[in-house]
Amino acid sequence: MRARWLFAAVAGLWLAAVSRDAVDVWIDATVLPPLQLQTSAEVVDRTGALLRAYTVADGRWRLAVTPDQVDPAFVAALLAYEDKRFYDHAGVDPWALLRAAGQAAWNFHIVSGGSTLTMQVARLLEDSGTGHVTGKLRQMRVALALERHLSKQEILQLYLLLAPYGGNLEGIRAATLSYYGKEPLRLTPAEAALLVAIPQSPETRRPDRSALRATDARDRVLARALRDGLIDQDHFNAARTEVVPALRRPFPALAPHLSDRILAEETGIGRHQLTIRKPLQISLEQLAADVVASRGERLQVAIVVADHRSGEILASVGSAAFQADARAGFVDMTQAIRSPGSTLKPLIYGLAFDEGLAHPETLIEDRPSDFNGYKPQNFDRQYRGTIRIREALQESLNIPVVALTDALGPAKLLAALDKAGVRYDLPGGQPGLAIALGGIGVTLEDMVQLYAAIARGGVSLPLTHQMNGARPEGQRVMSEVAAWQVGDILAGLAPPPGAPENRLAYKTGTSYGHRDAWAIGFDGENVIGVWMGRPDGTPVPGAFGADLAAPVLFQAFARLKPGLAPQPAPPPATLLVSNAQLPQPLQHFRSRTAAFEPDRDAPAVAFPPDGAEVELLPEGLLVRVSGGKGPYTWLANGVPVAVALAGRETMLPDLGKGFTTISVIDAEGHSARSKVRLR
Repeated sequence: MRARWLFAAVAGLWLAAVSRDAVDVWIDATVLPPLQLQTSAEVVDRTGALLRAYTVADGRWRLAVTPDQVDPAFVAALLAYEDKRFYDHAGVDPWALLRAAGQAAWNFHIVSGGSTLTMQVARLLEDSGTGHVTGKLRQMRVALALERHLSKQEILQLYLLLAPYGGNLEGIRAATLSYYGKEPLRLTPAEAALLVAIPQSPETRRPDRSALRATDARDRVLARALRDGLIDQDHFNAARTEVVPALRRPFPALAPHLSDRILAEETGIGRHQLTIRKPLQISLEQLAADVVASRGERLQVAIVVADHRSGEILASVGSAAFQADARAGFVDMTQAIRSPGSTLKPLIYGLAFDEGLAHPETLIEDRPSDFNGYKPQNFDRQYRGTIRIREALQESLNIPVVALTDALGPAKLLAALDKAGVRYDLPGGQPGLAIALGGIGVTLEDMVQLYAAIARGGVSLPLTHQMNGARPEGQRVMSEVAAWQVGDILAGLAPPPGAPENRLAYKTGTSYGHRDAWAIGFDGENVIGVWMGRPDGTPVPGAFGADLAAPVLFQAFARLKPGLAPQPAPPPATLLVSNAQLPQPLQHFRSRTAAFEPDRDAPAVAFPPDGAEVELLPEGLLVRVSGGKGPYTWLANGVPVAVALAGRETMLPDLGKGFTTISVIDAEGHSARSKVRLR
């Protein structure tokens, strides 16, 4: 008969009463199953809110929980329904067994079980069945032994960890997160009743599989709670109207790239608390998904947000979606080595200010230049002539920043990157002037750290994602004055179209071939970096940092907080004067080779440019001179063809086809030449 185990259990209790010493020996000799359970590794935000959880080794969700983290109303309903004398018995409740045996004898089948909560824990620990006498006796023995080794709260905690809730859900936290999307500390009476009922038959009472059976089982628990005075009639009526959840919710999977990195770096730790702000992380992950949704299948985005005062990372978005798609969503683009384009320029200008090479109001030349064979061009292939340093940085001109790098020396730039904690990859292994324009590999997270150093007055502070972790002070990268000057220049940039007018100090960058689009900016509190491109490094035609990444930067700041924190006031030592009031050496930048270069007022053949191939017009060749002082004399292959002309533009007649050297001489005897091919 199915009830025979109950009679055997009652007989065992009688024998125990007769020979208590023998039973004690029997219990003490019990070999207990392992009591240290593996629980899901968790990554939580700065407030303890769950960001991401991982299954245990067998693929089950079993999240760590203690009784004080569970709604007391659930615990009360559980004990009232499963084990009223939990706090009074020693693992086996003789009164419950006698009651169950009597009901079985009267009805010729099991009406109610006699298992205590401790016996259920014993069964769950050993994954033993309930239908055999030997199995039930084993559960009783383990339960009695558990009570001698553990407190009631520890036994209750084991139940809260192991109770089955259908599928691969184990424990109350896995159930509440999956079925209700919340922690178990605050539950409605209907939610608590369902969670009491499911473990009795977890597969048949799963609400996502059988809503009707789940509802009936829940209502029986509610009726018991009403009978026992745990809820009143109004709460009972209201609870029965609640609809059981029809679907399982996915477990949180926020900051997945950073979470995976943390688990790989710190193995064996069950709970990792990060500096991330969960609401901000959710918002920026949605922003990332939105900005690439209409831009093809391969464009990717990454975002890093930090508090530059503390170095804490507040959000880290490695991709638009953590999935194996055409965007390579599993790749963490905050850690990928990419060309920074023009985003290193603020560092170069800050170093130049510190070296006394320049001031924001210093004039510098933006003209075609040859740096020992390296002939950089501006992005738009145009030249502005004489321009202020402030404007050169704001317009992201290439010639001036290469001239400053040449004066500083590329090694000084690399040394500054080392001080800022920026890891870099040098193509070819040797630094050259091209690093000023992005000829180096860096990561987005490190670039955010660099800009954080500028925002902090020139002192680097390693970014951290760990709460209560070590906060090592970094090194000084540039002086407080130079850092403020750089920030003041960047804060003068106009925002992208449609963005609010403000004083966000930011810089954009576009790498060679339109492979990477960058935007990094800071206010008085925070720094945000945005990278966009393709993870495989292929070009994105027409992609510019100013057009693609800058709007995302401003949107990210808008989601971070309602307004910008003000930029700091200038340090007392800051020289706030016009160009005319600067010391003479700072009024106009002179390179290291300035003494050997032509005077900046010397003439230059503006057209035709050197090396050009030009088609002759019927009336001759149009020539144009810039700089110098008139009148001008023009020569073709050393022969004067136009003498004492006041204007800067003229037509030279009677020139034959082929290679020709065009020369111009101004009134002070300065000359310039251009070798061209006429056809």
